[in-house]
Amino acid sequence: MPRRIETLSLEGPAGRLEALLEEPEDGAPVEAAVVCHPHPQHGGTMHNKVVYRLARGLRRTGCVVLRFNYRGVNLSEGTYDGGMGETEDARVALREIQQRYPDLPLLLGGFSFGSRIALRLASQESAIGRVIAAGFPTRVAEREFVYHVHVPKYFVQSTNDEFGPAADLTEFFHTLPEPKHLDWVPAEDHFFRNALDAYEAVIERIGGERAPA
Repeated sequence: MPRRIETLSLEGPAGRLEALLEEPEDGAPVEAAVVCHPHPQHGGTMHNKVVYRLARGLRRTGCVVLRFNYRGVNLSEGTYDGGMGETEDARVALREIQQRYPDLPLLLGGFSFGSRIALRLASQESAIGRVIAAGFPTRVAEREFVYHVHVPKYFVQSTNDEFGPAADLTEFFHTLPEPKHLDWVPAEDHFFRNALDAYEAVIERIGGERAPA
């Protein structure tokens, strides 16, 4: 049986949200994930290649994955709201996947701006089981919310990330509460240039580290 791929239109707080639901390549889902994309004012969409690789890596380990476009991106209605409204958009996506897969553990993931959205939402939602933050942008000063995420936090960072330099990310990571994990991917820039396969392999390994049912 071919895996389920479904285009969705979710009712968001600022209008309809474009979304894409994809089940694993093989077998029934064992975890449900919402994946958040990079900054909408800098070309970020749910089809960003780093986001796509994040979603595919998770699907290969048994996740059903819901990607979506924030308000004002492509077919999603509304306008950019500085991260707060985008967090609420992610909450809508989370509620959708909770409703569809009520018995599965929940994961939030995101790249760049999306990693901030995922971590902020995880700081507010007790049902989240773990979070993957790829390309976390340390150059953004406001990040107190990360200290309130007490579930496993997996940071995946390029060794040459211009928005989350190695020294800055390392210093920040060491201040965070456990449980936490940090993987470095030797890559040329923030977007894991010339290292997307290695990046996706890390995502697959993290996906397979879920707690046994």
